[in-house]
Amino acid sequence: MNGVAKPAVTLEVLRKQLASKRNAAIDAFRHHLRPDTLLTALRRITDQTLRELVRLHPLPAGATLAAVGGYGRGELYPYSDVDVLVLLRHPPGPDESSKISSLIASMWDLGVEPGHSVRTVEDCQREAANDITVETSLLEARWLVGSKDLLQALRTTMREQLDPQTFFQAKRAEMQQRHARHQDTPYALEPNCKEAPGGLRDLQILLWIAQAAGLGQSWREIARTDWLMPSEYRALRRAEQAFKRLRIELHLLAGRREDRVLFDLQPALAAVYGFEATRNRRPSEILMQRYYWAARVVNQLNVILMQSMEERLFALPADQTRAIDDDFCVVRGRLGIKREDGFERNPALLFRAFLVMQEHPEIEGTTAQALRAMWHARRRIDAQFRRNPVNRHQFLQILQQPRGIVHALRRMTMLNILPRYLPVFRRIVGQMQHDLFHAYTVDQHILMVVRNLRRFTMPEHAQEYPLASQLIADFDRHWLLYVAALYHDIAKGRGGDHSELGAIEVRRFCNDHGIDGADKDLVEFLVRDHLTMSMVAQKRDLSDPDVVREFVLKVGDERRLTALYLLTVADIRGTSPKVWNTWKGKLLEDLYRQALAMLGGAQPDTNTVLAQRKQAAANEIRLMGLRDESRDAFWSQLDVAYFLRHESSEIAWHTRQLYYRVDTQEPVVKARVIGQNEALQVMVYTRDREDLFVNICHYFDRRGFSVQDARIHTTHHRWALDSFIVLLPGLDRDYRSNASLVEHELNEALRPVAPPSLRAPSNTLARRVGSRRARVFPIVPNVELQPDEHSTSWRLSVTAADRPGLLYSLAQVFAKNSIGLKMAKIMTLGDRVEDIFIIEGDILGHPREQLRFERDLLTTLDTSTT
Repeated sequence: MNGVAKPAVTLEVLRKQLASKRNAAIDAFRHHLRPDTLLTALRRITDQTLRELVRLHPLPAGATLAAVGGYGRGELYPYSDVDVLVLLRHPPGPDESSKISSLIASMWDLGVEPGHSVRTVEDCQREAANDITVETSLLEARWLVGSKDLLQALRTTMREQLDPQTFFQAKRAEMQQRHARHQDTPYALEPNCKEAPGGLRDLQILLWIAQAAGLGQSWREIARTDWLMPSEYRALRRAEQAFKRLRIELHLLAGRREDRVLFDLQPALAAVYGFEATRNRRPSEILMQRYYWAARVVNQLNVILMQSMEERLFALPADQTRAIDDDFCVVRGRLGIKREDGFERNPALLFRAFLVMQEHPEIEGTTAQALRAMWHARRRIDAQFRRNPVNRHQFLQILQQPRGIVHALRRMTMLNILPRYLPVFRRIVGQMQHDLFHAYTVDQHILMVVRNLRRFTMPEHAQEYPLASQLIADFDRHWLLYVAALYHDIAKGRGGDHSELGAIEVRRFCNDHGIDGADKDLVEFLVRDHLTMSMVAQKRDLSDPDVVREFVLKVGDERRLTALYLLTVADIRGTSPKVWNTWKGKLLEDLYRQALAMLGGAQPDTNTVLAQRKQAAANEIRLMGLRDESRDAFWSQLDVAYFLRHESSEIAWHTRQLYYRVDTQEPVVKARVIGQNEALQVMVYTRDREDLFVNICHYFDRRGFSVQDARIHTTHHRWALDSFIVLLPGLDRDYRSNASLVEHELNEALRPVAPPSLRAPSNTLARRVGSRRARVFPIVPNVELQPDEHSTSWRLSVTAADRPGLLYSLAQVFAKNSIGLKMAKIMTLGDRVEDIFIIEGDILGHPREQLRFERDLLTTLDTSTT
């Protein structure tokens, strides 16, 4: 009995010792902040504990316990798995399997999470041949306890089996697949500091392929070779230490193995690093910019060194080099530079290199030598370089080329050439703004906008943007749009109006680069007013001629209108995949066409618009076979506001559905697909009642529909005639099938006795949690209430973090305060909403009751109370 009890007590002692030593090591790290010291300490503590454990639970005779993977490399993060290999001389029998199971189970009892494998040398050889991950892990095998000779035999076998060329190709393919899983960008909102491009794994890839090529076993040894220059070694080591510390802090904050820089952890991480808020930026935004800077350095060196290793391992035949001019040549299909110090001697060749690639479509990429030389020569881009007329001219030439513009700008950014040439651009590199609708850092968003503009010029993308492709084809000097795109958000994060500040910066750029006259005015206008068109289209009533006239006065002429339309579409589409939808595209196109008509001489007033709309609707109705008398019976119940706020096609549709049931006692619900499968238009006609809008919103909320537009109208005889534009949830695009379903379900929901599943609760506000990003970086809800332009109703502006059921919650507040809704313009920007409601109600004329209404709205919008 005593012999059985003693190991359990000893195991408990080991467990306590392990925890105590780990805690002491972490406390020491908090004082000195040396990542390698902590990782080594945790590895040594675990080594010692496992050796003690093997005394309690012996290995099979002649076996070896080896550390592999990161643990084998000598690094152990606070909550990482402990990867071990039980290496056997022959396949295990029952007794040996029992011993191994006992050892592994005891590791779990200690609080060590093992990642284990049990293999013979032959097993390892076979598995490594089939799986590059296994081969890599075994290359880092380190002895812990047992037979050293057996482990040496494994090492010898693995070295003999290792082929540097095959290993390189496999690791590169593995890296490409991993990058693809992370969208091929180091600029993710919640990057994985280990696996994402520019993270720790990219550094490890470089180390592994250098080891396989026989260049050394450590960075220090490798730095003595010609593959890694001293400055590159220092940059890699700085980045490595930064990422190691970040990964350690993530583990400690999360209390688990966590390599993602999650929204929830970003504020706490910023506090650990000691970042403080500035007037314009959160500490977490400063933290993430530092992360992206480090990731970019790793990404740069990874590209350069991987290409350098490829050229080292796969020697180039001498006959694959062709001269281009005195400075450049083509080497195996890539751009090479004849003199290694060419860029240092003549920095103007930096921009010339990109022009040469644009002028020679057969060139794919740059040689490692040229790439490395460009990266090192980036420091030659100083004030004198920026003032040089040759460089200024060449930069504009890059933007004016018929091909390769986006590729050039992205490569210039990656190599830190563009940020050094445009210091204002450097300030926004890696800058994330937690505004809930931008999905990219500011610099990446800018490049996305340039890419979108460029796509407008490509015939293969014409079906995506028919109007934009048509307009840009006839737009003179469309490269000016790229300049505007580069500067439209250049002043983000400074405080103040970034559009005004950006206009100042782009004016300076134009003066420096010889862009003057109307071209300079156009670019400056685009930067200053790049938000105007989206705001008018999505927040204002486009059926009101005065709204369009006000917009036209600001735009001024057709060239500016076209340029603003093109930039606006490119900008919204480059903000986030969640922000753009075809309905927004339709609103922008409608505004463009109306403004164009007005610029062309059409000057419609309210009476003209009313007459034209009625006449167009009447013509369409006659084509349906309806008599004027049938039409007039329905139209006599409608006022001027109805005709002004609905297009002629909508009026004709409503009339066709309702002319014979003007006084119907049953709800009428009709739905149709609008545009090219862009959205669903839903019409509701029923006797008006206070809870009608609430019930409709409840139905849309339950079905997960996103309401984009609502027009609420009451006829002369008090029937509600409401029209909604809704989008289907998720990836559902089957609008036609959903139209019939909506007609049936919503009709049932609006009947006096609706089924329980469709009935709206009467007293409770819908309170459901929005996105994690909105919870961690909340937007302070804002409510603005003021009389509208005509003083007949009130204009309510609402800004808040989006969440499911938000419109339904607002509808309940309206009902509670006896507020009538005339129109709603719903603008959803990612996880943020900026909605406009035209409302009316007796309480709005009483200051005290109006304040209570606004307080109710703010309570509903405040996600902190959810």
